[in-house]
Amino acid sequence: MRYLITGSSGQLARELIGKLETRSAEYAAPDESRCDIADPAAVGQAVAAFRPTVIVNCAAYNLVDRAEQDRDTAFRVNATGPRVLAEAARKAGARLVHFSTDYVFDGTKETGLYTETDPVNPLNEYGRSKLAGERAVQDVLGSDALVLRLSWVFGPGQQNFIRKFLDRVAAGEPLQATYDEFSVPTWTGTVADVTLRAAAQGMTGLYHLTNSGYCSRYEWAKLILRARGEERFVLPVPLERFGLPARRPRFTAMSNAAIANALSLRIPPWEETVAAFVQQGGAA
Repeated sequence: MRYLITGSSGQLARELIGKLETRSAEYAAPDESRCDIADPAAVGQAVAAFRPTVIVNCAAYNLVDRAEQDRDTAFRVNATGPRVLAEAARKAGARLVHFSTDYVFDGTKETGLYTETDPVNPLNEYGRSKLAGERAVQDVLGSDALVLRLSWVFGPGQQNFIRKFLDRVAAGEPLQATYDEFSVPTWTGTVADVTLRAAAQGMTGLYHLTNSGYCSRYEWAKLILRARGEERFVLPVPLERFGLPARRPRFTAMSNAAIANALSLRIPPWEETVAAFVQQGGAA
């Protein structure tokens, strides 16, 4: 199998690249300046040069608040780009893996975790752009693509909650986190392992890929500190305290049962992966 990875500078792409190198797998991860996923010519050239069997789209615009004012860029990257990749995959006879988000949901479900069959209703431009990307991929490839919805992703990068929270810890700032915002912290290592297993087995369709369980931002923050052996006060606050431009769904925890059952694997709980990541210096 030959993997073409887009969005090579992101934390998920870097994790995937590390896994592929460990496995001595063939891959190409062109610099984003040379492979703009919304540019059909650039994508076509990258695909023709490498001839992948699997394209994994890690490129994304994930600045949730900025997307409210920069809608065009969000849709260009999150919707137009996936369509271009899907068309290139179809033309080349390659399979496409595309990542989406829990923000396609409005957070009003009151009967358990979100499943793949629950209705979508994004509250902000970021969520709408990611849903448009899902639909673009499905329009082009039908059920032949693999679309994986992720949530609260953390890994070896700067754009995640753990890194930002620990920056505040290091600066000695007062610590606070929301008690009324719930989802599933999901480690890039888990995403990469499950994605590569699914790709190797030729899996297609729409699945939720998260670690197991769920928590509030406040519970997540407390666990980060415990994993570091630190005793610091964290103030639990409502989401409204931050006055953010984009509306956020309050509860978007997704069930990973469908993909876990399909692949016959155990997906570790969020507490296990967060603690290991922090203790092993992954957020340093």
